[in-house]
Amino acid sequence: MLEESQPAPRPRAGRTMAGRRRLRHALTVAAIDLFLKQGYDATTVDEIASAAGVGRRTFFRYFRSKEDAIFPNHEEVLQDIERLFAGADETRNPVEVACAGVSLVLDFYLADPDVSVKRYALTRTVRSLRDKEVASVDQYQRVLAGYLRGRFERVGDPLADLRGSVIAAAVAAAHNHVLRRWLRSGGAGDAHADAEQAFRLVVEAFPPAGGTARQDAGETVVAVLRSSAALPDVVNEINAALRRAEAE
Repeated sequence: MLEESQPAPRPRAGRTMAGRRRLRHALTVAAIDLFLKQGYDATTVDEIASAAGVGRRTFFRYFRSKEDAIFPNHEEVLQDIERLFAGADETRNPVEVACAGVSLVLDFYLADPDVSVKRYALTRTVRSLRDKEVASVDQYQRVLAGYLRGRFERVGDPLADLRGSVIAAAVAAAHNHVLRRWLRSGGAGDAHADAEQAFRLVVEAFPPAGGTARQDAGETVVAVLRSSAALPDVVNEINAALRRAEAE
């Protein structure tokens, strides 16, 4: 006589790094699917936890809020970027290193296309999630700028702070352009090839500093661009603004 089927046991919280990552991913998938199905505001933490097969307390071991569940690996990626910068060869072009660092963010999105495309759909419609995404992009850009500024300061560049901030913005713009185009396409195309081309454009636009430029303290460089401007126009205009500052 066959026994009646029993419900699958609820998974226990991960005890290994791999187990924790799997459970965190399961919570993220559950959250995104529920948000898309019934709306962000209408979905509770209890429903997310239940859909992932765990309890409420387990959810809060991994995330502070349901909003955090959408961006599960942000801090880890930041740490990976910082480790890459800390171990980078000082003789390597710092702009190339910055591009390699932000490529880790792209790798994170490309590793799970289905979740990434769904997350993108959510951030386009839920203001609080969009704001959180913008804040995370700002954090990445600050880390890029900090690394670049340090490299330029070590070679005596008087424009180290300005140059670091401007080039970090260009690197981030190149990455965001490629990533968003890939997300809008539903995850189609070769984003790595597109990123390589975009980063090459940035590296070529910002040759190593000569160290002879002068900048008055507190000076600000402004480049006015259309929001629809193509990536090459963005990079060229930023670079032109930086060169004007050096010539003054």
